[in-house]
Amino acid sequence: MRLRVLLEPHHGIAYSQLLEFARAVGEAGFEGFFRSDHYHGIDAGDLGYAPTDSWTTLAGLAVQTSRIRLGTLVTAGTFRHPGQLAVEVATVDQMSGGRVELGIGTGWMEREHQYFGIPFPPLRERFDRLEEQLAIITGLWDTRPGERFSFDGKHYRLDGCASIPRPAARPAIIIGGGGPKRTPTLAARYAGEFNAGLGLDVRERFANFRRICADVVGRDPATVRLSATVPVCVGADAAELDRRLEFLGEPGARLFASGVTGVGGGEVLRVIEDLAAQGADTVYLHLFAGTDLDHVRLLGTEVVDRLRLSRPSRGPAGYDGGGG
Repeated sequence: MRLRVLLEPHHGIAYSQLLEFARAVGEAGFEGFFRSDHYHGIDAGDLGYAPTDSWTTLAGLAVQTSRIRLGTLVTAGTFRHPGQLAVEVATVDQMSGGRVELGIGTGWMEREHQYFGIPFPPLRERFDRLEEQLAIITGLWDTRPGERFSFDGKHYRLDGCASIPRPAARPAIIIGGGGPKRTPTLAARYAGEFNAGLGLDVRERFANFRRICADVVGRDPATVRLSATVPVCVGADAAELDRRLEFLGEPGARLFASGVTGVGGGEVLRVIEDLAAQGADTVYLHLFAGTDLDHVRLLGTEVVDRLRLSRPSRGPAGYDGGGG
């Protein structure tokens, strides 16, 4: 089981705080640190949200951490041209020594597009664009030295690209969500990991994805990692838990309807074991307070360490006891 942290900071945080948080994630024993790709927060009325750009900050983390895997869950396909994104991700992967993964989706938060003047097409078109984006990104990365890459689609056209981005290692692509058809089909064609999205009951989503892999795409489902994302908030005692929940307010309460809260790590461990029984090999603990390092340390002690000790022959996959 790979245990990773996904941070979607409630009010946004500066890069210095993000770095401190990512290092704490590594020191707590998590295998990876992933961040959201948003220019606005989960609270529609949060006029003080301070955004940072995902791939700019991940470039910094790439050179200021040394062990944890890094990536987005997920990059909004509306934000960047696919050729540009392929170069950006390859560059960050080079900087990290091959520790980067690309989670990518259609983009969904319309108001952040309105705020920054980013076009926001209808959902069907966003999916059509995402499919072309995936073909371009993987096509560029898979083009051999000395060869050229071209693509002629409805939304994007590349003509004889000779400046092929060279990542240090081929970044895994992560595609996920709860949709029954287009999302799992794109994942079956292009992804190294299918993420079932938020929720504690993902068995049917995994089964549907495996069926699409085998029957629609003709791919062995065993070649794709299966992951789930769980909003998590715990406390060392009831008072600490209440303080953390109060900080997140109503937006947090809505998220935790599909997540887990509790004192200590027992309930989180139970959920992780249940997700593993459903087929997950990777779990993202979805956190929202980007300056609450004590929360990360508590999860390290109460979840990562206890899971490792319960499986002495092998800790969580990728666990190496250290971080940034």
